[in-house]
Amino acid sequence: MALRPYIVGNWKMNGLRATLAEARAIDRVAARYPAVDVGIAPPFTLVHAMAEEAQAMAVGGQDVHAKPSGAFTGNISAPMLEDAGARFTIVGHSERRSLHGESDGDVQAKAVAARAAGLGVILCVGETEAERDAGQAEAVVSGQLHGSLPKEGAEGLAVAYEPVWAIGTGRVPSVEDVAAMHRAIRADLVAIYGDAGKGVRILYGGSVNAGNASELLGVADVGGALVGGASLTAESFAAIINAAAMLIEG
Repeated sequence: MALRPYIVGNWKMNGLRATLAEARAIDRVAARYPAVDVGIAPPFTLVHAMAEEAQAMAVGGQDVHAKPSGAFTGNISAPMLEDAGARFTIVGHSERRSLHGESDGDVQAKAVAARAAGLGVILCVGETEAERDAGQAEAVVSGQLHGSLPKEGAEGLAVAYEPVWAIGTGRVPSVEDVAAMHRAIRADLVAIYGDAGKGVRILYGGSVNAGNASELLGVADVGGALVGGASLTAESFAAIINAAAMLIEG
């Protein structure tokens, strides 16, 4: 793992104020592993409260609107996230793409807006089971990258590869498949950004847990993990953070 590892929890639509106790425990875990970048993306309702208390981890949004303000009922802008204490946001998650009909262009606009507000960006890409079975996985992901990535440069950017069929299912692609996809993503990043593309961390997401974290994080070009259900408790998330730290220490 050549780049500093980045372990991020996506809490999705989970978490009430009582859950802040779990977030505080995760923050204490993050403090024990200063060589690992740790982040949590809670629901919008908890961003400010969590950011107010976080000492060692970053707090971010799960999504963001492309416009800074306006008549967009129910949406949150990048300046609002930044004002609430967020330091990054996720864009292009497969659930946003599939359930909310977001296009590559939509995702790109959100990424550009987030960076303009000073937020880091985790941009998600990934293929469906049908696309993988048809031998189109790398082509689909490459198309998403070229259509979704901001063109202005790689600063503040991470990419998360999440095979759609592995998210929340307990299914995980083989190490060889993960390695091949991350290698292909790296090639695309270098093609788009030049040498700066070598410094973009590529996270793996899709049923990451304490049992498989070490193996997945040990794959070449896997620079971290975007974790779903296993990030909801400090106990399970700590094991993944620890796995990243152990790989650094060798």
